[in-house]
Amino acid sequence: MARLPRLTLPGYPHHVIQRGNNRQRIFVDRSDFEHMLGLLAENAQKFGVELHAYVLMDNHFHLLATPATEQALPLMMQALGRSYVRYFNRRHGRTGTLWEGRYRSTMIESERYLLACMAYIDLNPVRAGMAAQPGEWPWSSYAHYVGLRQDRLVTPHALYWELGNTPFAREAAYAELVQAGISAAQQSALTDATLRGWALGEGDFLAELQKKSPRRVVRSKAGRPVRMHEGVRRNGLNGPSDERS
Repeated sequence: MARLPRLTLPGYPHHVIQRGNNRQRIFVDRSDFEHMLGLLAENAQKFGVELHAYVLMDNHFHLLATPATEQALPLMMQALGRSYVRYFNRRHGRTGTLWEGRYRSTMIESERYLLACMAYIDLNPVRAGMAAQPGEWPWSSYAHYVGLRQDRLVTPHALYWELGNTPFAREAAYAELVQAGISAAQQSALTDATLRGWALGEGDFLAELQKKSPRRVVRSKAGRPVRMHEGVRRNGLNGPSDERS
């Protein structure tokens, strides 16, 4: 079966996952993490991508980003991947591929999933047992949103600004949101939709996307066309979730 092209449209938030080949480490030490952050800042600005949230783990990373054009995100990820592999191989005396194939991504409905996706990203080090609290992990956007540091990478989404009328109110509300966590269903939906490349949202949102894209936005059932409400019910909820994602 031919591989479907990625589902990418400008103006919508995209959840992105990029993994190391065979789950190998892609960041060995502080210099590696810092180099990747520098490349992210450079290429997000160059290609017109607003980065709302991120986390760099030892063997993969997550982004939540809104591209300004249809090609902005693919171009950013291509430049990012190539530049980082050259740097990593040169610094660590290795050759060959670093990534587990191409990056995975999906578009998400902002009102339903954006803040949940931010919490999902910030809680990744906690789920992986690498930090007791999200604020203990230095390689994510969490500290920016709770007022612990200013992060030049981050462009807050409009929904974050709606969390409060003052910086302190927004920071407190976001910290509370992350502390509350997300449901197992939300975690599974966000992971699986991203790995499988199907859009994540309610029926009206998916119908809107389908009008703008020649590619199917939800998985169809074999043998007959999928009805939109069925796609919503199933989208991203089938298959195993990845506890390290």
